[in-house]
Amino acid sequence: MDQHSPSIRAQAVVLMRQGIPNRLVAERLSVPRGTIGWWRSEDRKARGEVYQPPNDCPRCTGREFDTMAYAYLLGLYLGDGHIISKYKQHHLSLYCNATQIGLIAAAEDAMRRVMAASSVGQHRKTGCIEVKSYTKHWTCMFPQHGPGKKHERPIVLEPWQQAVLDVHPWEFVRGLIHSDGCRITNWTTRMVRGERKRYEYHRYFFTSKSDDIRTLYTDTLDRLGVEWTHCTRDGVPFNISVAKKASVALMDLHVGPKY
Repeated sequence: MDQHSPSIRAQAVVLMRQGIPNRLVAERLSVPRGTIGWWRSEDRKARGEVYQPPNDCPRCTGREFDTMAYAYLLGLYLGDGHIISKYKQHHLSLYCNATQIGLIAAAEDAMRRVMAASSVGQHRKTGCIEVKSYTKHWTCMFPQHGPGKKHERPIVLEPWQQAVLDVHPWEFVRGLIHSDGCRITNWTTRMVRGERKRYEYHRYFFTSKSDDIRTLYTDTLDRLGVEWTHCTRDGVPFNISVAKKASVALMDLHVGPKY
């Protein structure tokens, strides 16, 4: 069957006028996605329709959104994410270790749950996977976006963001750990009845050059009853450590290692 026959094109136009996305129309009719996009553009011109990009931004439309997914995504963004926002190029990027397929899947899922109409994709780079979501409205959801590095400018949550964190504090902590944190196993030895034995214990680290982001993390830990300490190296307190057994158990219950 000719994929570009008039009948196929007519079917595609009917589906597109029903609001079905180009990707789904292309899959259903086995037509290249670029062709579907061109047909949609030509159909709009024929009807004199001015194209308006779809907008499902919760901040612009006032719609409800998945606040649990947002709290996790906010942690990922503040930890190791960035937004590109310029003419014809708007996207949120998160960089994940290529071996941590669970984290990659969780990042994609959170993006879709917060901004469902935006396309999400992966780009493989050396040793990592860049998870991208394309829409200019990520700057609405993350008003902390701005020029320069995060640790070189103030990072202050807006009241609506803090309200989300008050409901889902563990998801925020999990996002920070999954981006700029880790769970490691330390060990030490002790003499027991004349025999030296090895003991292992777990610890969580979170590292950020931003004083504001570290404070957001530690303030949240305080509210959750998690004990923490500064792990200062070379006089710089960039590392936050959670090592007390009870606190590590809490972190294991709600956060866990990257995977």
